[in-house]
Amino acid sequence: MTATVNVRAGRRTVPVDRPDKVLFPEDGVTKADLARYYRAVAARMLPHLRGRPLMLERHPDGIEDRGFFQKDVPEHFPDWVHRVELPKEGGTVTYALCEDTATLVYLADQACTTLHRFLSRSDRPDHPDRLVIDLDPPGTEFAPVRETALLLRALLADELELPALAMTTGSRGLHVLVPLDRRAPFDEVRAFARDLAELLAARHPDRLTTAARKADRHGRLYLDTQRNAYAQTAVAPYAVRALPGAPVAAPVAWADVEDSSLTARQWTLADAEKLIADDPWHPLPRGRSLSAARRRLAALDD
Repeated sequence: MTATVNVRAGRRTVPVDRPDKVLFPEDGVTKADLARYYRAVAARMLPHLRGRPLMLERHPDGIEDRGFFQKDVPEHFPDWVHRVELPKEGGTVTYALCEDTATLVYLADQACTTLHRFLSRSDRPDHPDRLVIDLDPPGTEFAPVRETALLLRALLADELELPALAMTTGSRGLHVLVPLDRRAPFDEVRAFARDLAELLAARHPDRLTTAARKADRHGRLYLDTQRNAYAQTAVAPYAVRALPGAPVAAPVAWADVEDSSLTARQWTLADAEKLIADDPWHPLPRGRSLSAARRRLAALDD
């Protein structure tokens, strides 16, 4: 096994130790493959990471091992990896920030398969610039996820006048995201997301639910708004998931969501060239205030 390879990443050269270490046994994907993928997609991925505290999902012994989630930056991380110290109940957490390509490659060297990001930035951690609703299928069929995402987009765009973005999670479902202007704190954003989900569920009670307990869902798709809270995270765009096939969380156009062939694992680590060839979120909509949307939502609910 090769001891180390040096990967040029921007202005730095990052050593990747044990590059031949297989992290995805069914696919033969190595640590070097992971590092090369993250270097390749860095230009697309970094705008969605910069300034955001990260939770790192690491699998040093490969994805067949349970691995672990890491919030606090280990002492051995180099000084050039940016950090931010934020409060938690009873103390603080020092999170990693990913500001450049070199950090992406270094995290791959640390067998960080997946980056999970805050919905807020480190300078105003209580004020998110993203609202997210997580849609996972209640069964094995993906069609209910696509159909629900389109219903959600219509409500957001046509009735509430808010832009909406879609992303495959690389796991089971889709995320629908709304860019925000960071004026509203998490409590207000979460309440808005909950009211939005309850209205949509009330319109389609046979298909959708906001019941958090699986026993109460009765085969309906759950509109999950729980990630809209301080220190909660969501998988980052272009992140590789620790699953067979090395699927990737990928931004998609709404035309893709309308396509019946779309799946949550449509793209994989092997699709780096396709992922960087086109940006379905460009131009990224500016962050919007929830003030007018709250009034419109209240009127719809009357």
